[in-house]
Amino acid sequence: MSNSQPPKCVLTDPLALAPRTSSAYPTQFQLPAGTREKRALGNALGLSHFGVNLTRILPGGMTAHRHWHTEQDEFVYVLEGELVLVTDEGETVLRGGMAAGFPAGVANGHHLINRGDAPATVLEVGDRPPNDRAEYPDVDLRVKMVDGAWVFSDKQDNEYPKP
Repeated sequence: MSNSQPPKCVLTDPLALAPRTSSAYPTQFQLPAGTREKRALGNALGLSHFGVNLTRILPGGMTAHRHWHTEQDEFVYVLEGELVLVTDEGETVLRGGMAAGFPAGVANGHHLINRGDAPATVLEVGDRPPNDRAEYPDVDLRVKMVDGAWVFSDKQDNEYPKP
């Protein structure tokens, strides 16, 4: 027996989800406007233990400021395009079909940058630990999870106002 409507656990067109083009960063740390589009697939499917984002990075864009998490594991899979992974060890080109993982608690700041001429798309997956923190080695920024919300501060723990 077939149903013409897919069940609620199916996204038939993830690209139909409205993308988020801004970040949760304080105003002075916002990423360049219009260079990143995130679609929160996990949220749309009601997932609560881990997040899944379909992220499109346009030329000149990046996924985030270089960072690492104390409690959260992160995984990225490049679906299409070419990106540069920047870590403490240097730079590595990632192309469609390649993956990278960042274990919780490993102080190795990372992010992906699109230095090419075409968009690139990645699938990002991370768990959602309640007491997570992240450090940003290249900017005066850190963040901690407080009552289910990210609270940003400088490295002396002075909170930044919300954007």
